[in-house]
Amino acid sequence: MLLLARAGSVAAQGAATSVTGAVLDVTGTAVAGAHAELTRSDGTNIETSTSDATGTFSFSDVLAGSYLVTVDAVGFAPFTTKPFTVSGQTRTYAVPPIVLDIGALSASVVVRPIEVIAAEQIRAQEQQRLLGVVPNFYVSYVPDAAPLTSRQKLSLAMRETFDWTAFVGATISAGTGQAANTPSGFGDGGSAYTKRWVASFADNRTGDFLTHYLFASLFHEDPRYFYRGSGTTRSRMVHALSSAFVARSDSGKPMPNYAYVFGNISAAALSNTYYPTAARGTDLLLTNLAVGLAGRAAKNLIQEFVGKRLTKSVKTAPVSP
Repeated sequence: MLLLARAGSVAAQGAATSVTGAVLDVTGTAVAGAHAELTRSDGTNIETSTSDATGTFSFSDVLAGSYLVTVDAVGFAPFTTKPFTVSGQTRTYAVPPIVLDIGALSASVVVRPIEVIAAEQIRAQEQQRLLGVVPNFYVSYVPDAAPLTSRQKLSLAMRETFDWTAFVGATISAGTGQAANTPSGFGDGGSAYTKRWVASFADNRTGDFLTHYLFASLFHEDPRYFYRGSGTTRSRMVHALSSAFVARSDSGKPMPNYAYVFGNISAAALSNTYYPTAARGTDLLLTNLAVGLAGRAAKNLIQEFVGKRLTKSVKTAPVSP
C-alpha cells in the first residue's frame, strides 16, 4: 500500500499541462509570427512556439513548476512575463494576454543620395511621350523633383538629341524647306536637301544641347518645366509663360532663365556658320532667338493645359522615396 501511495504522489507531480497565450499590440490586434519561448524561472529553456494568425501560441506537456514566457516579434521590443506556476492540477494554463508596446517599435530610415533619386526620376521621365511618340522628357510632374547633376543633365540631353524622332523631324523640315526653296541660298537638288537637313537638325539639336546641358550646368539651373496643374487658369498661364524667362535653380530657388537665353543666342550665332551667306547676320540671330524663346513659352502653355492628358507613362509622385 505504501508503494502505491508513493507512485500516486509522483504521478500527480508529473502530470503535464498545456500552456497557452496570445500576443497582441496596444490596439488589441493579434500579432502573428511572434516567437514565444518557455523557460523555467532558473533560466532553463523548455520549449519554443510561434504565434498563429490569431496571435495564439501554446506549449504542450509542461510539468509542474515555475516558468516565464519571453516573446520576440519583428519590430517590437522583447517582452517577458512575470513568473507563473504550473501546478499540474489542471490540463490547461492560460498566460495573461501579452501586449507588445508599439511605442518600442523599431524603425529604420534608409537615406539614399539625392543623385540616386534623381536618376530614378529621370528614367521615369524618359518614358514620357506625347501621344506615345514625341519625347516629353523635359517635363516634371513631380513638383519637388530631385535636382540633376551636371552628368545627368548631359545624359538627358543626349537621350533627347539622338532620339529617333529628332531624325524624323529634321527629315520632314528639310523636305518642307526643299519644296518651298527656303532658304533659297541652299539651291536645288540632292545636295541642297542634305544642307537643309543638316541645318534643321543642327538648329534644334544644338539649341537643346546648349540650353539643357551646357548653360544649365554652368548656371546651376534645372532645365525642366515643372507642371503646376492646379490653381486658376490665369495663374497657370502666368506660370507657363514666365517659365520661359524664370527657371528653378538646382537649389530650388527661382532664378532668371539664363540657360535658355544664352543657349538660344549661342545656337543662333552658330547657325550663321552653316546657313547661306544671304541668310546670315544679326537678323538671323535675333530671329532664331525670338523663335526659340517664343517656342519655349508656347510649349509650356501646351504642357500646362493639354500635355499631361496626351502623355503616356506619366509619373506624378517621386520614385522610390
